[in-house]
Amino acid sequence: MNVELIRAQREAAPVLANLFQYYVYDFSEVIGAEVAEDGRFASRSFQAYWEDPWRHPFLARVAGHYAGFAFVHQRSHLTADPAVCDVGEFFVLRKYRRRGVGSALARQVFELFPGRWEVRQLLANEAATRFWRSVIADYTEDRFQEATLDTDRWRGPVQSFDNAAR
Repeated sequence: MNVELIRAQREAAPVLANLFQYYVYDFSEVIGAEVAEDGRFASRSFQAYWEDPWRHPFLARVAGHYAGFAFVHQRSHLTADPAVCDVGEFFVLRKYRRRGVGSALARQVFELFPGRWEVRQLLANEAATRFWRSVIADYTEDRFQEATLDTDRWRGPVQSFDNAAR
């Protein structure tokens, strides 16, 4: 399946906000999110993605239709090291799951940022951990490390790898 990766411009903020509702809906099983009185999940601002040079928002399209998004941070969530990239948020619409879209999206994102990476999952999000282990193992040919952290900064699995030599 052909996945088109698009760097999201400021004009795409409403699209990201709408897709983010589906992301939180899916994630609500793990984090216990509730809808507000207006029937929507709490909104968030994406403004920082166009103000902070280390944040990178991407949209994914399949056959001209939005299929998901990826937010990349050129800064470790765990240590704030600017030499480490972090997958801040990653989402693929259910229609496109188990069809290679998520894997293709992840690979394209990784290729844009050669160097060290950290990919985090919440401990309770076992499906995400299985997905990332599989994608990263395939992408790195099993050259990655995994640790399960229980710190103030993160609780859950973290896969790390370096794709600078690719």
